[in-house]
Amino acid sequence: MKRGLIVLLAATLVVSGCGLFKSKDNIHPPKPVPKFAATLTVKRLWSNSIGDGAGNSGVRLRPAISDGVVYAASTNGSLVAWKLDNGATVWSHSSGSGWHPFGWFKGREHDHFAGGPSVADGMLFVGTQKGGVYAFEAKTGKELWRAQASSEVISAPAIAGGKVFVRSNDGHVFAFDEQTGKQLWLYDRGDVPALSLRGNGTLLAVNGAVFFGSDNGKLVALSQADGSTLWSVPVASGEGRTDIERINDSDGRLVFADGKLFVDAYHGNVMAVDPANGRTLWSRPLSGYTGVDEGAGKVVAVDDASNIWALDASNGGDLWKQDKLEWRWLSAPAVQMDKYIVIGDLQGYVYWLNLANGELAAKEQPAGSAIVARPLIAGDIALVEGDDGSVTAYRVSGG
Repeated sequence: MKRGLIVLLAATLVVSGCGLFKSKDNIHPPKPVPKFAATLTVKRLWSNSIGDGAGNSGVRLRPAISDGVVYAASTNGSLVAWKLDNGATVWSHSSGSGWHPFGWFKGREHDHFAGGPSVADGMLFVGTQKGGVYAFEAKTGKELWRAQASSEVISAPAIAGGKVFVRSNDGHVFAFDEQTGKQLWLYDRGDVPALSLRGNGTLLAVNGAVFFGSDNGKLVALSQADGSTLWSVPVASGEGRTDIERINDSDGRLVFADGKLFVDAYHGNVMAVDPANGRTLWSRPLSGYTGVDEGAGKVVAVDDASNIWALDASNGGDLWKQDKLEWRWLSAPAVQMDKYIVIGDLQGYVYWLNLANGELAAKEQPAGSAIVARPLIAGDIALVEGDDGSVTAYRVSGG
């Protein structure tokens, strides 16, 4: 089933001009960029650009890191590898130029990367807006194989046990052989409502299962071996008077930590779930659409008004709330070094918050457009990608 018209809750998300907010009485204006005394030293290491980035596509393209190399993709068909420490180019290819000296990207002039990239076992995997799934040699960017899903792939593939797991926008999940691209199984029982948020949470492949949040507000576990359903539990009820009020997507990032799964849902809850059987360990009402992160015994979530919450990972109890970034349409949070939270906003700012108390510690403006993708953390380095294709690396110290 083809996904229907998508709610642009995050529509306004990718528009950087404030005029939009003044034209609609029912759209909340973002709070001004907060002023505060920085308590954390943040140094920009380098900044590069990857084609058009996500542009106005609404996808959440973000880099991947492996063995000191950063990989990034763009909706215009660009794919690049940079060194993490200095941003130097390792290799770079584009399928949109019409000229292909190596022949590796030949015949892909109309493909637009949208899901990923993901890197594992010396290979790079990425999905496209036309449902393509590609595998490349990570060292060179040489294409190894291509496969086809049933609709656009706008979340990063997951790799485990010699398989590549891909979720398509019509609710299907595919397993492909990592080495050949042969389709091994298909989960086609996804129930996609006619009205839903644009986006799919990234698949999580651990403990012999593939986990994902569905467009109808459920957390689903599939067998990695054959795609059979292991269990399914609701994260949101889907109740409300209007179609929009009944939207209950669980499209954010799942987290596996300390033997638990942590998940959120729009018009739903933040929950901790036992991955073995789907048993709810705790549940706390909070409507979010970005996904969560965990560190130092805290689950960090962003509600649909862009308030940032820290919850006790053991029982879901409130620890603190930060509302100075309200209505700034924040990205998913990323915990860094179990000390900070890194998060982006609709005007290209990125913030560091103290994980212990939620206080703002530093801010930068690396992008000229919205930052909707979760920042990528590698130790004391944070990588931030804007919708304009800018990718910036920061190192933190002090604080």
